[in-house]
Amino acid sequence: MKYLFFLLSSLAFAQQTKFVDFKSVSGQLTLDAKEKSVTGSVHYCLEVLTPIDTIKIDAQNMNFTTVKLNNLAVPFVNTAKQLQIIYQFKKGKNEISFEYTATPTKALYFVGSEAADDLQIWTQGQGKYTSNWFPSFDDVNEKVIFNIELTFNQEYQAISNGILTGKTTNGSMALWQYRMQKPMSSYLLMLAIGKFDKYTEKTKCGTELELYLEHKDTARYEPAYRYSVRMFDFLEKEIGVKYPWKVYKQIPIRDFLYAGMENTSATLFSSRYVVDSTGFEDCNYTNVNAHELAHQWFGDLITAESGKHHWLQEGFATYYALLAEREIYGDEYFYSKLYETAQQIKYASRTDTIPVLNEKASSLSFYQKGAWALFVLHEAIGDKAFKKAVRSYLKKYSFQSVKTQDFFQEVNKVSDFDTDKFSKVWLESMVFNSNKVNELLNKNKTSKLLFELDKLKKKPLSEKAEFMAEILQSEAYYTVKEAVVIQLKNENFEAKKQLLELALATNNIQVRQAVASTNTKIPEDFRVQYESLLNDKSYQTQEIALFYLWNNFPEQRSVYLAKSKDWIGFSDHNLKTLWLSLAVSTPEYEVDKTLLIAELINYSSTNYEAITRQNALEKLIGFNLINDVVLKNLVNATTHHMWQFSKFGRDNIRKLLKDKEMVLSFEGILPELDEREQFQLRRLLN
Repeated sequence: MKYLFFLLSSLAFAQQTKFVDFKSVSGQLTLDAKEKSVTGSVHYCLEVLTPIDTIKIDAQNMNFTTVKLNNLAVPFVNTAKQLQIIYQFKKGKNEISFEYTATPTKALYFVGSEAADDLQIWTQGQGKYTSNWFPSFDDVNEKVIFNIELTFNQEYQAISNGILTGKTTNGSMALWQYRMQKPMSSYLLMLAIGKFDKYTEKTKCGTELELYLEHKDTARYEPAYRYSVRMFDFLEKEIGVKYPWKVYKQIPIRDFLYAGMENTSATLFSSRYVVDSTGFEDCNYTNVNAHELAHQWFGDLITAESGKHHWLQEGFATYYALLAEREIYGDEYFYSKLYETAQQIKYASRTDTIPVLNEKASSLSFYQKGAWALFVLHEAIGDKAFKKAVRSYLKKYSFQSVKTQDFFQEVNKVSDFDTDKFSKVWLESMVFNSNKVNELLNKNKTSKLLFELDKLKKKPLSEKAEFMAEILQSEAYYTVKEAVVIQLKNENFEAKKQLLELALATNNIQVRQAVASTNTKIPEDFRVQYESLLNDKSYQTQEIALFYLWNNFPEQRSVYLAKSKDWIGFSDHNLKTLWLSLAVSTPEYEVDKTLLIAELINYSSTNYEAITRQNALEKLIGFNLINDVVLKNLVNATTHHMWQFSKFGRDNIRKLLKDKEMVLSFEGILPELDEREQFQLRRLLN
């Protein structure tokens, strides 16, 4: 995944896998969107390996009925965390069945509503525990074959892991039946329900890709899923092991918690990556797409046995995603990304003292330092040996749990490389081996140029201007030209003006965007050149340029607003919310300000996704367009399931509460809030 999550198994429960092997489970589930609940009938097949008197299934805050062992009622205990079956189990095969209901507060999310025709229901198991909505196993080492049946309104698509083996309708309801052929960890179980259109593509090996979109996003299909088939074909060939599942689905989700999640055979990802061709230049699904796809092998086919070995999932997925992007964008992109992450790791290592091989390591360590370790290893033992080791590692441990030593054993079979020393330097040390990193990066012309530029940081502009001009007029990769512009940020404007003009003349979107973002004060004699940024095919560049031009040239504000009045931007309405706040704050711009404020406030309401709401709230607070409705929407943000948005709400309320008048305003809206909102606001007021 794009951000850090890993599962820590309790020692007590982990020991159950030594006594009991759960083989398969069938679950018939009915979702109730109004009550935000799930009811289910569950049937587990298992084998007792060693006599035991209690079998435990993780189940958070569920109610159970009709609990049976081999079709006979059996004593059980519901601890609110586990369903415990009490019985003198002997060696042999058994079946456990029961019915349950749950109203989860996490791991199963209901977004929108059927009444508003924007309902989505989806799950997030990793880091949240599937046992909140389906009785299962928090221990990643317990792998089970899941077969799920979903009952819901037949106007929707209901999706789960594996192959859809049947769909039957009964009046307004439908039953979808999904089957897996191979076992997996419970955190990879998923469901997604929504009004999606389904598209299919075929890969070279014949695997079907099911690519979903909301109907309103039909026109965005090509940029949203650009390179999907190409990356699948590349990764299958590069990894050297056939894709392990029968189908691969990708479903964009509104208000998703993270960038993406690699559920077995079915990736869920944030709808913010559903972009048009203009949006693609700033924010696209390519890296997340490749990363989650790589997880189908590294994480789903084989799973790290504990958090300590989490890099075996995230480091591998990050590295193989980068290899897939190298296939698409080329070597210069690949080395630029390695250079960028090396700089991040070097900077973080000043304070980050936890090595990769530790369950408490940072996401930067698991993902980027893990990927760097694999790049170093790949370069050291050569392409042929590296691929052979990875292939045999995946085949040997398919559908099992692994630890770092399991991978090293396969490396040792194909080379005399010292994996013990490698582990100490790259995985067990908090120090980042800059010498080795620099040596590898200096093999590439782009990263070599980036190093040369970095050495010039403290030199006066007069000593480096000629070199910078040469770069900007050369065929150098855009990241080097971007680095030139960033280094110019604090220089005297007249001294750097000619270089900025050269940067604009590159006509590269990213280089021009660097000019936009690093020049907050724009002299009159550079205004026309800077205004050209408003025409760039980049919503991000347009947003930056519009704001700084409006700020710097008050007499031109009406011109800029007239030019941008129909802009919308990304799906988060970044350009529309900025335009509304600027238009309202421009006295000479003659429009009905009341209507504009109402529209901006509406974007901050529950009618929109969290990312749009946050954009609108930032503008409303920043331009001091605050009334009781805005305050209510801000308080509502604190109750949202996305921690980033709820934190944004809390942080901004704390800032506003420093003003005594605002304290009175918040106290005034308290009686109009619901119970959860009142609870959050009272905590902040106190």
